[in-house]
Amino acid sequence: MDIGNEYLKVIKERFKRVKDLADKTISQLSEEDLHWKVNESSNSIAIIVKHVSGNMISRWSDFLTSDGEKPNRNRDQEFTDDISCKQEMILIWEKGWDTLLNTLKELESPDLLKNIIIRGEKHTVLAAIERQMAHYSYHVGQIVYIGKQIKSENWKTLSIPVGKSEDFLQQMLNKHQPLKTEEHRQ
Repeated sequence: MDIGNEYLKVIKERFKRVKDLADKTISQLSEEDLHWKVNESSNSIAIIVKHVSGNMISRWSDFLTSDGEKPNRNRDQEFTDDISCKQEMILIWEKGWDTLLNTLKELESPDLLKNIIIRGEKHTVLAAIERQMAHYSYHVGQIVYIGKQIKSENWKTLSIPVGKSEDFLQQMLNKHQPLKTEEHRQ
């Protein structure tokens, strides 16, 4: 087993899971909810989506060959809430994720130790991937938190419901019991 290829497989799945959390949150929200801010110095979900997408397009376009901070990126403009509707926001969101996921598909194990540049600073591809995973997870956490606050008692949980941890554990153990038994036989 090549550890680099295994890492790439795992990280692609992790990015997809992070995206799924935001997608499931956004699907629960109205147009108005997506533009809600707790105060003027806070960001709405629409702004967070616009920023994350802008970052993804900048970082992951020409990933191995150009600085991750593209000259045509206007980061400050990403924090202006000028998205007209939920569908436009989803298109912006998907464009960023498509850029990221398509670039990850093209990477191979030897690429992980290559150097790339972000804002003039050298990073290994591996370090850059981890940097972006942390950044996107941070913002998706904000999206989920805002969504949960807005929906309150109408929130559809994205994880194990409170009071159901033991049930979930038993389901997982039952599901994986045959696998565990097989592994011990080998």
